[in-house]
Amino acid sequence: MEKLSPLFTLVRSYLKHYLPLERKYSQNTIRSYKKVLVLLFDYVKVKMNIPLVKVTFEMIDRNMLSSFLDYLENERNCSPTTRNHRLHSIRAFYAYAAENDITVVAHYEEILKVDSAKIPQKLVEHMSENAVKAVIAQADTSKDKGLRNMFLMLFLYKTGARIEEALNVELKHIQFGKTPSVTLFGKPNNKARTVPLRENTTEHLKEYIKMFHHDEGLYSNAPLFYTSRSGLAKKRMTEDNARDFIRKYGTKARKVCAEVPENVHPHLFRHSFAMSLYQSGIHLTLIAEWLGHANMETSLIYAHADTEIKRKAIEKAIPKDTPLAEHINAERYKVDDEQVLKELCGLI
Repeated sequence: MEKLSPLFTLVRSYLKHYLPLERKYSQNTIRSYKKVLVLLFDYVKVKMNIPLVKVTFEMIDRNMLSSFLDYLENERNCSPTTRNHRLHSIRAFYAYAAENDITVVAHYEEILKVDSAKIPQKLVEHMSENAVKAVIAQADTSKDKGLRNMFLMLFLYKTGARIEEALNVELKHIQFGKTPSVTLFGKPNNKARTVPLRENTTEHLKEYIKMFHHDEGLYSNAPLFYTSRSGLAKKRMTEDNARDFIRKYGTKARKVCAEVPENVHPHLFRHSFAMSLYQSGIHLTLIAEWLGHANMETSLIYAHADTEIKRKAIEKAIPKDTPLAEHINAERYKVDDEQVLKELCGLI
């Protein structure tokens, strides 16, 4: 086999050392990055009609990369979102390569010129307060399992935690006292953030711990939400377990509350929590910090959703045949992304 080129030497160190050992990425995440690079190199190989080992940085200019991204979207039926994710993954590798080999800097600057695909603004799905209550009410609290399930849903809604963050909570991550809080470990890179607990949530939590962890100390490594069979050791509840019973509760709740969405899943509680904060007047900057958004721009989805709700309410309230209808201007109810982004970053 020929000696590895600088491109593949850097690919090897990126996948074998940098991502798993320095960035501490999971195997699933590394597999995702690897897949993108394999697709890219195979595409270049076919386009240039050369063996894989001959592929070099020089061959992957912005035209080649743009052609590759078009191929993903048009022939592999990738969505614009997936296309952008692939572009982000490739840029991440090039950033690493440029940092470790100065000769790659020019190639990195070249691919930075490739624009991301524009994605139509999609309103975030969430549940109204009535819908949340209806779903939570489906848990049979006369049984231990139902009581546990009820509190997990309440915990998701009151903290805005992602499901994996909630299930990763151990007793030692909870702090009571004057300012009760819970430490969550989530995206990106298992980053920790502390979320305050409201008074009613704290009381529920204390009662839950008394019932389900009466034999554990507050500094225990025991998972807050667990499963156990036939007296065996307590095991962390799985995400699939939680998604399954939440979906079933959602189906039952929809029969008694029309506001419940057709597909109820754990992340809906997070979105619903964020929307309730935003509609209560909490600034997006605080919401972004509370939710642990790595990119504060992500929080804009709640502003878009809220203004769309208001616009539809106004249109519904004013009959089409009234003279006032001609004065309704939908543009007035659109979010000015640049304005809100400036606020998020403290520029206003």
